[in-house]
Amino acid sequence: MKKIVNALAIALALAGLSASVQAADYKPRIIRFGYGLAEDSNQGRAVKFFADDLAKRTGGKMKAKGFANASLGSDTQMQNALIGGAQEMMVGSTATLVGIVKDFGVYDLPFLFNNEKEADAVLDGPFGQKLIGKLQDKGLVGLVYWENGFRNLTNTKHPVAKLEDLQGIKLRVMQNPVYIDMFNSFGANAVPLPFSELFTALETKTVDGQENPVNTIQSSKFYEVQKYLSLTKHVYSPWIVLVSKKWWDGLSADEKKAIQESAAASRDFERKDSREAATKAVDFLKQKGMQVTVVSDAELGRMREKAKPAFDKFASEGGADLIKELQGEIAKVRK
Repeated sequence: MKKIVNALAIALALAGLSASVQAADYKPRIIRFGYGLAEDSNQGRAVKFFADDLAKRTGGKMKAKGFANASLGSDTQMQNALIGGAQEMMVGSTATLVGIVKDFGVYDLPFLFNNEKEADAVLDGPFGQKLIGKLQDKGLVGLVYWENGFRNLTNTKHPVAKLEDLQGIKLRVMQNPVYIDMFNSFGANAVPLPFSELFTALETKTVDGQENPVNTIQSSKFYEVQKYLSLTKHVYSPWIVLVSKKWWDGLSADEKKAIQESAAASRDFERKDSREAATKAVDFLKQKGMQVTVVSDAELGRMREKAKPAFDKFASEGGADLIKELQGEIAKVRK
């Protein structure tokens, strides 16, 4: 009898859920969700999670379709497509938003966060949400931050264990002035390129190296064209899930709520997935023949000192209050 009662309770709950989905204002929609990495990357897995979760919430009416490998364009191209209403969603680096909202460059300052816990608290807290709020006037809606992770160096020349080892290395960096200035100050020759062009640039030796989190180095198969990996963790790099405001403004309140809830669920999934994958990635890269160098704390300290002009330049260009506010938020977390 107890089993029958339990079964009836579950059936009624499911019926109630189905009825609430039917009653909600969802229209059949296909959502183009573009991203830069491969389908089997942490980025691709999280896009799939979002799509599955959104379909469940909306009774299959709202269907997100992922477009991997920058097939809809580079981050900057997709951002422009969202602004123009030609594409609905994307996930990409916050670093490529600086041409739209300059304040996002604060996340690119080196050696800000000691660990992921600090980053989560700042990004999900008032500071991170304040920056997201600045996107709407530019034609974009920011939903959540995902984790790209701590960035590390690779190259084909030689191991990089100290600052001097970077001298003369042609290093691909994102199209972002903070990255260009930082790596030039380290002695490298910083070459800004879109991520979609990076593998070919490494393969043809247009550049000697690059810097990305270990998950990206693995999923993008950079081990096929790079020999040396140096664990520097010089920048914590967030991704941001973006929506076209032009498209967003045409959605019902129920549709917006479903997308926001699925985005939040995908954030939690993606961070957990990324962190678990990162613990395995270094061993994988070693097995693929990469030589891994753990850069000493003393050398990282030298890099930190060398990178201080990046803070000074950002501050002098109107970012002083923003840096102070961010450092204050980090200090709160550390307490």
